[in-house]
Amino acid sequence: MAKLTLEDLRKMRGEKQKAMEMRDTSNKDVQVIVGMGTCGIAAGAKDTFTALVDAINEKGLTNVLIRQTGCMGLCHSEPTVEVVAPGMPAVIYGHVDAATAKEVVEKHIIGHELINDKILDRPSIDIIKHG
Repeated sequence: MAKLTLEDLRKMRGEKQKAMEMRDTSNKDVQVIVGMGTCGIAAGAKDTFTALVDAINEKGLTNVLIRQTGCMGLCHSEPTVEVVAPGMPAVIYGHVDAATAKEVVEKHIIGHELINDKILDRPSIDIIKHG
């Protein structure tokens, strides 16, 4: 096994710190929640999760918390992704592949625009509290 140089160790530390910062909940006002139950994983949720992380990193977004949850009960539409962002209704997107994951980051999180043809569920307008 090759010896690690001081520069290798610094690079490794930087990568690990960046990964830890993504999991830190402070100063994060957007949540992206990926359904990672058995059905979600079988449908490709791990690839979806990776694509979301990559897109968030690519865009340099530091206000986004990405996490996983168990089954959302929408097995017929896996992989599912819930997005909770300020000033927008919380929505659940279905059939989220890598291309849709990138679209979620670019359109929903950055552009504040819903992707209507991928929405499975969102609150009815009469129960959303304004104020």
